Amino acid sequence: MANTLILSHADVRAVLSMKDAVPAIEDAFVAHARGSAKMPSKVYLSLDQHEGDFRAIPAYFPGEGGASAGVKWVNSHPKNPEKHGLPAVMAVYILSDPDTAVPLAIMDGTILTAARTGAAAAVASKLLGRKNPRTIGFIGAGVQSRWLLDAHRVLFGELSVVANDVRLGAAEAFAREVSGKVGSVEEACACDIVCTSTPVREPVIMRAMIKNGTHINAMGADAPGKQELDPNILFDAKVVIDDWDQATHSGEVNVPIHDGIYDPKKIHGTLGEVAIGKILGRVSDDEITLFDSTGLAIQDVALARVIYAAARAKKLGTEVALVTG
Repeated sequence: MANTLILSHADVRAVLSMKDAVPAIEDAFVAHARGSAKMPSKVYLSLDQHEGDFRAIPAYFPGEGGASAGVKWVNSHPKNPEKHGLPAVMAVYILSDPDTAVPLAIMDGTILTAARTGAAAAVASKLLGRKNPRTIGFIGAGVQSRWLLDAHRVLFGELSVVANDVRLGAAEAFAREVSGKVGSVEEACACDIVCTSTPVREPVIMRAMIKNGTHINAMGADAPGKQELDPNILFDAKVVIDDWDQATHSGEVNVPIHDGIYDPKKIHGTLGEVAIGKILGRVSDDEITLFDSTGLAIQDVALARVIYAAARAKKLGTEVALVTG
């Protein structure tokens, strides 16, 4: 029986290429829209006594060159940094051969999640944004912003960056790293593409800040009650989501829908539907477009298989006889 490949954070980082990640994630959106992938609901294990929770997120992805199945085991322990000196969110991914059920790999899933999130936003900008964007603004300049920018540079080359964060030091560090500049929320929102990745529950971007023709990647809202945008932006934008159930339950649209001020029927459709040509994306340069991302399990497995193949090719990782026949 084949051995299982153990891939550490360093191993994953060494083989992960955004040039490979972006097309893999676009393929995942296509498979989701065509119904060829399987993505059961995630399972939550809430542990109030430990001030956190775990989530099991399975998926099956057909893909070219063979099918893959996998599950991500990810936590959310907000007090980890102050109590234990550990990250608030950590993840492990198990990639399996769906034909034999052999566990092909066990890998760090934290960096995988960040990369697939960045790639998803870049695919959305490609399908919904204006052609040849020149500027990109970031509301939230944490770790995720780096992956968002790297993915966009794969598709659009160099972009002028405007960074904004409530933590001025974070915005300054990001801007310094990418040869960008620190700006106000208004300046960041004046860019061709705007990416938001904050944990807020009250809007930080107001309608007046968004000009015609802007494309917005709303990446921060991933749980009920979280909201980054003024609902008036939704009213004036073409809203595209990644998944109907997830977005209406925990995406950027979840609060306005819950409050009864936004009709889910106004949602244009899914990004996968745009990718396969079932619905139109941007139809004019003046249109405001918005991608509401909650993250799909099939994105994880689509990227995990790419990482696994790259690690095998470069002979990285540690082989373990985890399962014996």
